[in-house]
Amino acid sequence: MITIAGAGLAGLACAHELLARGLPVTVYDRAEEIGAASASRYAGGMLAPWCERESAEEEVITLGCRALDWWARITPVHRRGTLVVAPRRDRAELRRFARRTRGFRDLDAAEITDLEPELAGRFDAGLFFDREAHLDPRRALRDLARAVAARGGEIRLGTAAPAGVDLDCTGISAPLTDLRAVRGEMAVLRSAEIRITRTLRLLHPRTPIYLVPRGEGIYMLGATMVESDHDGPPTLRALMELLGAAFALAPGFAEAEVIETGAGLRPAFPDNLPRLDWRDGTLFLNGLYRHGFLLAPAMAEAAADKIMEMRHGNPREFRTA
Repeated sequence: MITIAGAGLAGLACAHELLARGLPVTVYDRAEEIGAASASRYAGGMLAPWCERESAEEEVITLGCRALDWWARITPVHRRGTLVVAPRRDRAELRRFARRTRGFRDLDAAEITDLEPELAGRFDAGLFFDREAHLDPRRALRDLARAVAARGGEIRLGTAAPAGVDLDCTGISAPLTDLRAVRGEMAVLRSAEIRITRTLRLLHPRTPIYLVPRGEGIYMLGATMVESDHDGPPTLRALMELLGAAFALAPGFAEAEVIETGAGLRPAFPDNLPRLDWRDGTLFLNGLYRHGFLLAPAMAEAAADKIMEMRHGNPREFRTA
């Protein structure tokens, strides 16, 4: 029996991969329901490896490209691409973004309008990453838990993990000294008037803002990077920037309802890449940072392979990304 601490994104993805290799699995989590205490609760759910290359290493593309098909076997994946735009005053940000990424095509104002009519007359240039996709993080986590259970895995909610588990996926709570917190802040809007069908990224110098459609008039707004370990509600400044970005994209959002706001701490190592660490008889998977849904599948596969290796009597200290 393989024991896992943490029924969040990393823990459930690892359970799924271990079960696929024929190993029995029990997952423990203190939360009473799936996703209630997970950092992924506030995630955008963007499967956007080419966009993420703007501020991440090449490994993010290499590992992240596998995520779209992996998730499509578990939960609905919307393959609508990512549209990146910037106000005219921030045109330099758009060109900088283009220099640091690939897998896109340049768009003019008419082409932007063809893709997303709500943006008509708002932007005269953009980048379209047509191979990217998005999913609903909360539904994806519930669907992943169901997939684990369907394969015979046991998930014990409201239960602390025993000492000395085989695999620790507890995120920012893990006893790893070089782990730091990166705060994610978000707002959820509802509008019956706005129709946007794909992920939008609005660039400006401080931090890009993204908008992800959730269906039925629901949209999630988030900031891609807020360096802070403050574990509390969103600040007024953050909410003003998020809501201002929604208005900049489509003025019709002025009449939207704000149905939820939130903030969570995401675990990151100094190089912002995920890592497997073997320490004192436990394998740690951590540091998914803001690439959780993108990198969890590949890292879970790597973790399952290492568990299989250790079960064959060859435990050794290692680190990978």
